[in-house]
Amino acid sequence: MLNKTQIRYCLDQMKEMFPHAECELVHKNPFELVIAVLLSAQCTDVLVNKVTKELFKKYETPEDYLAVSLEELQQDIRSIGLYRNKAKNIQKLCQSLIDEYNGEVPNTKEELMKLAGVGRKTANVVVSVAFNEPAIAVDTHVERVAKRLGICRWKDSVLEVEETLMQKVPKDEWSETHHRLIFFGRYHCKARNPNCPECPLLEVCREGKKRMKQEKR
Repeated sequence: MLNKTQIRYCLDQMKEMFPHAECELVHKNPFELVIAVLLSAQCTDVLVNKVTKELFKKYETPEDYLAVSLEELQQDIRSIGLYRNKAKNIQKLCQSLIDEYNGEVPNTKEELMKLAGVGRKTANVVVSVAFNEPAIAVDTHVERVAKRLGICRWKDSVLEVEETLMQKVPKDEWSETHHRLIFFGRYHCKARNPNCPECPLLEVCREGKKRMKQEKR
């Protein structure tokens, strides 16, 4: 496991690599962000942005999503994986926003997680990006990088990864670290072909060292 000094080194190096890392889901307000993050489950941000470019023109409010049939909404997001279930959740979420929150997106994780299709990761993204509250959302990139580096243990659950990162990263850096971990995992420490030979974190990365030794054999 990395010590405090090594973790600080990793955070500083990622900051140098990705100084402007931010949410890549295109949105204009918290409502659009909730929809975009819901759609992004098991899907790339690139594809979601292609779909929401037209989707957000057609649907601007929770009422708009409820004014069409479920089948019509499914067709509008058909190119996205799990589109049937996601369409159902979008309409349920919109109904809840109207019934319980005057059509506005709530600004706490607890309230957000009561909405259909909104889990802990989505709630963390929304409070961080839309409401500027410190949060670390653990997606596949964050989990992979944290475990490869040795910040967390391989056997840790997603919740344990989040809790460990919250303990080891200063609170005022949670949100920016979340985005940098995503960028580092998405563009450098990829799932199948991590760029270990050119990685500035190689000297402290347990997985990277192991990979490099195997390649030399």
